[in-house]
Amino acid sequence: MQLDRIEWNADGLVPVVIADARTNEVLTLAWANREALERTLATRSTHLYSRSRAALWHKGESSGNTQQVVSIAYDCDADALLYRVIPSGPACHTGRPTCFHNILLTPPTIPSPSTDGAFVEAIAHLEAVLEQRKSASPDSSYVAKLYAGGVDKIGKKIGEEATEVVIAAKNASSEELIWESSDLLFHLLVLLKHLNVPLDAVGAHLLSRANPPASS
Repeated sequence: MQLDRIEWNADGLVPVVIADARTNEVLTLAWANREALERTLATRSTHLYSRSRAALWHKGESSGNTQQVVSIAYDCDADALLYRVIPSGPACHTGRPTCFHNILLTPPTIPSPSTDGAFVEAIAHLEAVLEQRKSASPDSSYVAKLYAGGVDKIGKKIGEEATEVVIAAKNASSEELIWESSDLLFHLLVLLKHLNVPLDAVGAHLLSRANPPASS
Protein backbone atom coordinates (compact mmCIF):
# COMPACT_ATOMS: atom_id res chain seq x y z
CA MET A 1 0.00 0.00 0.00
CA GLN A 2 1.50 3.34 -1.02
CA LEU A 3 0.38 5.04 2.21
CA ASP A 4 2.81 2.78 4.04
CA ARG A 5 5.63 4.48 2.15
CA ILE A 6 4.88 7.87 3.71
CA GLU A 7 7.45 8.93 6.31
CA TRP A 8 5.26 10.33 9.08
CA ASN A 9 7.06 12.45 11.69
CA ALA A 10 7.18 11.65 15.41
CA ASP A 11 3.67 13.08 15.80
CA GLY A 12 2.30 10.97 12.97
CA LEU A 13 2.06 13.95 10.61
CA VAL A 14 3.40 14.95 7.21
CA PRO A 15 3.53 18.46 5.68
CA VAL A 16 1.15 19.11 2.78
CA VAL A 17 1.78 21.69 0.07
CA ILE A 18 -1.51 22.66 -1.57
CA ALA A 19 -1.33 24.18 -5.05
CA ASP A 20 -3.93 25.35 -7.56
CA ALA A 21 -4.10 22.69 -10.29
CA ARG A 22 -4.95 25.32 -12.91
CA THR A 23 -2.35 28.01 -12.16
CA ASN A 24 0.23 26.04 -10.09
CA GLU A 25 0.09 28.83 -7.47
CA VAL A 26 0.92 27.57 -3.97
CA LEU A 27 -2.13 28.14 -1.77
CA THR A 28 -1.30 26.71 1.65
CA LEU A 29 1.22 24.74 3.67
CA ALA A 30 -0.62 22.48 6.10
CA TRP A 31 -0.37 19.10 7.83
CA ALA A 32 -2.08 15.74 7.50
CA ASN A 33 -2.13 12.55 9.50
CA ARG A 34 -2.93 9.16 8.00
CA GLU A 35 -6.67 9.52 8.60
CA ALA A 36 -6.77 12.94 6.91
CA LEU A 37 -4.93 11.55 3.89
CA GLU A 38 -7.22 8.52 3.69
CA ARG A 39 -10.31 10.76 3.79
CA THR A 40 -8.84 13.01 1.11
CA LEU A 41 -8.17 10.01 -1.12
CA ALA A 42 -11.67 8.64 -0.52
CA THR A 43 -13.57 11.90 -1.07
CA ARG A 44 -11.24 13.88 -3.40
CA SER A 45 -11.83 16.81 -1.07
CA THR A 46 -9.08 18.35 1.09
CA HIS A 47 -8.88 16.96 4.64
CA LEU A 48 -6.08 18.06 6.97
CA TYR A 49 -4.94 17.89 10.59
CA SER A 50 -4.91 21.00 12.79
CA ARG A 51 -1.95 20.95 15.18
CA SER A 52 -3.36 23.83 17.21
CA ARG A 53 -6.71 22.09 17.77
CA ALA A 54 -5.27 18.58 17.65
CA ALA A 55 -8.14 17.57 15.39
CA LEU A 56 -8.99 16.50 11.88
CA TRP A 57 -10.62 19.17 9.70
CA HIS A 58 -12.27 19.35 6.30
CA LYS A 59 -11.25 22.40 4.28
CA GLY A 60 -14.33 24.55 3.63
CA GLU A 61 -16.59 22.68 6.05
CA SER A 62 -17.63 25.95 7.72
CA SER A 63 -16.63 28.55 5.10
CA GLY A 64 -17.83 26.68 2.04
CA ASN A 65 -14.40 27.23 0.41
CA THR A 66 -13.84 23.57 -0.35
CA GLN A 67 -11.12 22.20 -2.61
CA GLN A 68 -11.57 19.48 -5.22
CA VAL A 69 -8.41 17.39 -5.14
CA VAL A 70 -7.17 16.63 -8.66
CA SER A 71 -4.01 14.73 -7.74
CA ILE A 72 -1.78 13.81 -4.80
CA ALA A 73 1.95 13.13 -4.96
CA TYR A 74 4.70 12.58 -2.43
CA ASP A 75 8.30 13.74 -2.74
CA CYS A 76 11.48 11.70 -3.26
CA ASP A 77 11.95 11.18 0.49
CA ALA A 78 8.23 10.39 1.00
CA ASP A 79 8.12 12.95 3.82
CA ALA A 80 6.01 15.65 2.15
CA LEU A 81 2.80 15.64 0.11
CA LEU A 82 1.57 17.79 -2.76
CA TYR A 83 -2.17 18.25 -3.25
CA ARG A 84 -3.12 19.81 -6.59
CA VAL A 85 -6.63 21.21 -6.19
CA ILE A 86 -9.36 23.22 -7.82
CA PRO A 87 -10.49 25.66 -5.10
CA SER A 88 -14.07 26.85 -4.86
CA GLY A 89 -13.07 29.97 -2.94
CA PRO A 90 -10.18 31.61 -1.07
CA ALA A 91 -7.63 29.25 0.44
CA CYS A 92 -6.69 31.59 3.29
CA HIS A 93 -8.83 32.34 6.35
CA THR A 94 -8.14 36.06 5.68
CA GLY A 95 -10.13 35.81 2.46
CA ARG A 96 -7.03 35.99 0.27
CA PRO A 97 -6.72 33.47 -2.59
CA THR A 98 -3.46 32.16 -1.13
CA CYS A 99 -1.95 32.14 2.35
CA PHE A 100 1.33 33.35 0.84
CA HIS A 101 0.42 37.01 0.37
CA ASN A 102 3.09 38.65 2.56
CA ILE A 103 5.95 39.66 0.25
CA LEU A 104 9.58 39.59 1.41
CA LEU A 105 11.13 39.83 -2.05
CA THR A 106 9.35 41.39 -4.98
CA PRO A 107 9.71 39.32 -8.15
CA PRO A 108 11.10 40.95 -11.31
CA THR A 109 8.72 41.99 -14.04
CA ILE A 110 7.59 38.87 -15.87
CA PRO A 111 6.19 39.11 -19.39
CA SER A 112 2.48 38.43 -19.62
CA PRO A 113 1.74 34.80 -20.47
CA SER A 114 0.52 34.02 -23.94
CA THR A 115 -3.17 33.46 -24.41
CA ASP A 116 -2.33 29.78 -24.96
CA GLY A 117 -2.19 29.57 -21.15
CA ALA A 118 -5.96 29.95 -20.97
CA PHE A 119 -6.36 26.96 -23.28
CA VAL A 120 -4.10 24.75 -21.15
CA GLU A 121 -5.89 25.88 -18.00
CA ALA A 122 -9.30 25.14 -19.50
CA ILE A 123 -8.27 21.64 -20.62
CA ALA A 124 -6.85 20.80 -17.18
CA HIS A 125 -10.03 22.03 -15.51
CA LEU A 126 -12.28 20.11 -17.91
CA GLU A 127 -10.29 16.90 -17.47
CA ALA A 128 -10.80 17.05 -13.70
CA VAL A 129 -14.51 17.80 -14.02
CA LEU A 130 -15.09 15.05 -16.59
CA GLU A 131 -13.41 12.53 -14.31
CA GLN A 132 -15.63 13.62 -11.42
CA ARG A 133 -18.77 13.27 -13.54
CA LYS A 134 -18.11 9.56 -14.02
CA SER A 135 -19.71 8.94 -10.65
CA ALA A 136 -22.63 11.35 -11.20
CA SER A 137 -26.19 10.37 -12.00
CA PRO A 138 -27.26 10.77 -15.65
CA ASP A 139 -30.33 12.58 -14.33
CA SER A 140 -28.21 15.29 -12.74
CA SER A 141 -25.36 15.74 -15.22
CA TYR A 142 -25.20 16.27 -18.98
CA VAL A 143 -21.76 14.65 -19.08
CA ALA A 144 -22.96 11.63 -17.09
CA LYS A 145 -25.86 11.30 -19.56
CA LEU A 146 -23.33 11.26 -22.43
CA TYR A 147 -21.28 8.60 -20.63
CA ALA A 148 -24.43 6.51 -20.19
CA GLY A 149 -25.12 6.75 -23.94
CA GLY A 150 -21.67 5.40 -24.73
CA VAL A 151 -19.62 5.88 -27.87
CA ASP A 152 -22.68 6.08 -30.13
CA LYS A 153 -24.24 9.04 -28.29
CA ILE A 154 -20.95 10.87 -27.78
CA GLY A 155 -19.85 10.18 -31.34
CA LYS A 156 -23.11 11.56 -32.70
CA LYS A 157 -22.53 14.81 -30.79
CA ILE A 158 -18.96 15.03 -32.10
CA GLY A 159 -20.26 14.65 -35.66
CA GLU A 160 -22.85 17.37 -35.12
CA GLU A 161 -20.34 19.76 -33.56
CA ALA A 162 -17.74 19.12 -36.30
CA THR A 163 -20.32 20.13 -38.89
CA GLU A 164 -21.12 23.29 -36.90
CA VAL A 165 -17.41 24.18 -36.85
CA VAL A 166 -17.21 23.96 -40.64
CA ILE A 167 -20.34 26.08 -41.02
CA ALA A 168 -18.93 28.69 -38.63
CA ALA A 169 -15.68 28.79 -40.61
CA LYS A 170 -17.56 29.27 -43.89
CA ASN A 171 -19.57 32.07 -42.24
CA ALA A 172 -16.25 33.79 -41.50
CA SER A 173 -17.40 34.54 -37.96
CA SER A 174 -14.58 34.34 -35.40
CA GLU A 175 -17.01 34.47 -32.48
CA GLU A 176 -19.13 31.67 -33.92
CA LEU A 177 -16.03 29.60 -34.74
CA ILE A 178 -14.71 29.95 -31.18
CA TRP A 179 -18.09 28.90 -29.76
CA GLU A 180 -18.46 25.85 -32.03
CA SER A 181 -14.82 24.81 -31.65
CA SER A 182 -15.28 24.85 -27.88
CA ASP A 183 -18.29 22.54 -28.21
CA LEU A 184 -16.35 20.18 -30.48
CA LEU A 185 -13.32 20.03 -28.17
CA PHE A 186 -15.56 19.52 -25.14
CA HIS A 187 -17.30 16.49 -26.65
CA LEU A 188 -13.99 15.07 -27.92
CA LEU A 189 -12.64 15.28 -24.36
CA VAL A 190 -15.76 13.49 -23.11
CA LEU A 191 -15.13 10.66 -25.59
CA LEU A 192 -11.46 10.33 -24.59
CA LYS A 193 -12.35 10.31 -20.90
CA HIS A 194 -15.16 7.77 -21.50
CA LEU A 195 -12.67 5.42 -23.17
CA ASN A 196 -9.96 6.14 -20.56
CA VAL A 197 -7.56 7.49 -23.17
CA PRO A 198 -5.08 9.84 -21.38
CA LEU A 199 -4.73 13.32 -22.84
CA ASP A 200 -0.97 12.99 -22.39
CA ALA A 201 -1.03 10.03 -24.80
CA VAL A 202 -2.67 12.23 -27.43
CA GLY A 203 -0.18 15.01 -26.71
CA ALA A 204 2.76 12.63 -26.98
CA HIS A 205 1.49 11.40 -30.34
CA LEU A 206 1.10 14.96 -31.62
CA LEU A 207 4.66 15.75 -30.53
CA SER A 208 5.93 12.63 -32.26
CA ARG A 209 4.32 13.90 -35.48
CA ALA A 210 5.91 17.30 -35.01
CA ASN A 211 9.33 15.76 -34.31
CA PRO A 212 9.53 12.56 -36.36
CA PRO A 213 12.59 10.36 -35.80
CA ALA A 214 15.44 11.02 -38.17
CA SER A 215 15.74 8.59 -41.06
CA SER A 216 18.62 6.17 -40.75
